[in-house]
Amino acid sequence: MAHTLAPPQPQWLLDLNSSPSNTKPKQSYPDPLGFQVLSKQQKSSNSKAIAQPRKQPTAAEMDTLKVKKAWELALAPAKQLPMNAIGMYMTGNSLQIFSIMMVFMLFKAPIQAILNIQNTFQRLETDTNRQQMLLVKAAFVGCNLLALALGIWKVNGMGLLPTTRSDWLAWETARESIEHAYFVPS
Repeated sequence: MAHTLAPPQPQWLLDLNSSPSNTKPKQSYPDPLGFQVLSKQQKSSNSKAIAQPRKQPTAAEMDTLKVKKAWELALAPAKQLPMNAIGMYMTGNSLQIFSIMMVFMLFKAPIQAILNIQNTFQRLETDTNRQQMLLVKAAFVGCNLLALALGIWKVNGMGLLPTTRSDWLAWETARESIEHAYFVPS
């Protein structure tokens, strides 16, 4: 029987099975401008500089950061107003389930936010920034009242607010008949 030779292995398989060489591949590209090779001493000094812990902020700095965060929370409802206004415009003025749900959510969110104002700002309020937080809370309530005003505008646009004389005619005729019955001159 004839002895058959195995086909030669491909080069990638030989490279995969051989141990990696310690020689650095030849660089075909020069280093970019401004690139500096750090020596071992420079590398160790940089690692020490990075490993230093950050200093803790003082109480005054913490109060300043807390007031800034409180202002972000207070102005967040105002940032949602344009989105809500576009949503109200897109739902139209007809009475449909989608427009009614949008108006309900527009009323629900600001009312809940105003009722939970103490919980919202509780973790940011300290004895030293209590006076500043009053102004922040007032701005928060004002922004939520703007959202409620947007909801009232939408309800009025849908025709659900009794703002015209014709909305009150049923009560006017009843009042006139009661006045006529009790105050008829004899």
